[in-house]
Amino acid sequence: MIRAVLLALLLCLTWPQAAFAQVAVDAAPLRFEDAAEERRFHSLVAELRCVMCQNQSLADSNAQIAHDLRREVLTLMREGLDDPAIKAHLVARYGEFVLYRPQVGPATWLLWFGPLLLLGAGGVVIWRVVASRKQAAPLPPDDTETW
Repeated sequence: MIRAVLLALLLCLTWPQAAFAQVAVDAAPLRFEDAAEERRFHSLVAELRCVMCQNQSLADSNAQIAHDLRREVLTLMREGLDDPAIKAHLVARYGEFVLYRPQVGPATWLLWFGPLLLLGAGGVVIWRVVASRKQAAPLPPDDTETW
């Protein structure tokens, strides 16, 4: 009984605090030197994946690492690196996973061509099943059935 009362008291004390919870916001938003830099930045972070969120781009993610990576991308841009060099830097650090469109290579052939291979294999299986049914002799009529 005492545990239930203590649990209820704990919930009553912590419940109002949940109302004041806020989404983590970047303390210092990014500032761009001009509109061209801002456009380049947004197009670049839209092509890069958040390493924590897995299915969100850096532009869409609210994770702290995404904030840090956006700052790093802007820093690399201001150091004079072009987009392929920035992507190469991030790939060297985090692997091909950071790219939404990884390069075609021996490690990614299955990723790029696997769906086509599965589709082709499925087509071959369906074709063989249909062909085998055409070759099978039709069933003789059953005169014992009454309608």
